[in-house]
Amino acid sequence: MDQSLGRPAAGVASAPGAGLGSAAGLASAAVRAAIFDLDRTLLPGPSAPILAEALRDAGLLERRPPGSGVLEMVYRVYGETAPAMVLARAGALATRGWSAEALAAAGRAAAEPLAAALAPYAPALLDEHRREGRLLLLATTTPEPLVAPLADLLGLDGVVATRYEVRDGRCTGRLAGSFVWGLGKRGAVAAWARREGVSLRESFAYSDSFYDVPLLGAVGCPVATNPDPRLATVAIGRRWPLLWLDRPPGVPKLGPFEPYDLLQVIARPECFPYARFALDGVEHLPARGPAIVVANHRSYFDPAVLAILAARRGRKLRFLGKQEVFDAPVVGPLARALGGVRVERGSGSDRPLAEAARMLDAGELVAVLPQGTIPRGLAFFDPILRGRTGAARLAAMTGAPVIPIGLWGTEAVWPRASRLPRVSAVLHPPRVSARVGLPVTLDGRDVHEDTAVLMAAIVDLLPPEARRHRRPDAAAVAATMPPGAAPQGRAARDAARGSRAGGATRVRATPDAGSSDGATRRGRAPR
Repeated sequence: MDQSLGRPAAGVASAPGAGLGSAAGLASAAVRAAIFDLDRTLLPGPSAPILAEALRDAGLLERRPPGSGVLEMVYRVYGETAPAMVLARAGALATRGWSAEALAAAGRAAAEPLAAALAPYAPALLDEHRREGRLLLLATTTPEPLVAPLADLLGLDGVVATRYEVRDGRCTGRLAGSFVWGLGKRGAVAAWARREGVSLRESFAYSDSFYDVPLLGAVGCPVATNPDPRLATVAIGRRWPLLWLDRPPGVPKLGPFEPYDLLQVIARPECFPYARFALDGVEHLPARGPAIVVANHRSYFDPAVLAILAARRGRKLRFLGKQEVFDAPVVGPLARALGGVRVERGSGSDRPLAEAARMLDAGELVAVLPQGTIPRGLAFFDPILRGRTGAARLAAMTGAPVIPIGLWGTEAVWPRASRLPRVSAVLHPPRVSARVGLPVTLDGRDVHEDTAVLMAAIVDLLPPEARRHRRPDAAAVAATMPPGAAPQGRAARDAARGSRAGGATRVRATPDAGSSDGATRRGRAPR
């Protein structure tokens, strides 16, 4: 089962590679479904503010009830409470005399704002279930006239919701049927399943609420989604998977916070007194929506600089990184917790790009360092940057804009030969420059040519000295090697000759620059 959904409940088979852990392996001709709660499940918070505005615009609600703001705040943090649902049940009385047509009009007006407010990863989840052939059902306590248009807009197959009694075109202030909450929701969903021939045992259900435990327990694949504290406890005890639709799969949460939220607090230049930052063009990073960020790679300090740039725009930045980073004892779990994507170079797998594409579909910023690794030896000083084709392929897959960034001086803060940054350089900190460019226009037909354009765009953002051949001495070359390593072969001989001649060595690319496996050597950015 895909990590975005965890594992199915005990006794339910999953189809290998299905991505949703479907019950397709069960020998049954029954129809299957995926059942979704609305508030704090498909939506990251309550629907009440949007619905209240639509009701006011329809002339049905003069003002919001007193204390509703406090109740919403409690709901966002703790989820449903029994007193709040008692008030919701009693709210039917307030609809006495309302025009049924006006109520339906309010639902239609609220549909697009509600759809725009879906949790970032909810649309992809709906699409995956749809591709697996499941019926999609919205099951919510919210009144049916207010959510049926949303279900239509999302292409769902059915709605189970609280219904108001209507006579002569007016609401009577009473319910038509049961209150769709708790056991009432389970009963309403079961009745729908019987009508549609749906096997709940072979179906999924998603909810945030402890009061939906009866419904979750009735299906074969329950998923506690953005669970309130009590549901999280039940889910852990019953080994139900936990899922959050507002962040990438595998990223943990504590209350409303994920680990990256802590990183954003410290992603500030003043938190790195051993470096002086010159940041330019930050406004070219989009304040919202998807984008692919590409940059050259000079130091282990590069991700910190890119995170600072993203934080200036209030954004999180998800990195694609080589497998060695994710396999490291401490750094690996941290990279996964921050939403990083593990790339196994040379494996030929498209899974990392698929994960990154899903993040972009959710409106995330995704960072790719096309060089793949910090160049070693003389290749580090080559003014021609060579990149792999992953960023270009990702852009072709998603159509997301590509933002180039030129980094310079980061190697003075944390050279590759050092296991730690030079934190003692607070009196004379080295200068680090990061320049963000305008989005790069790619053709999309040839990933090699597009990669050449990307790398040239990065070069154009670097200072003039980056475009000149350097004549490094042996010590400078050694600083580009991993800790404990040393230049080998021709690189070592050339560096030694350059050192004896006062640094007069001609710099040439080495194989470590990444010229194989889809690398590209030349190309210019559009001007």
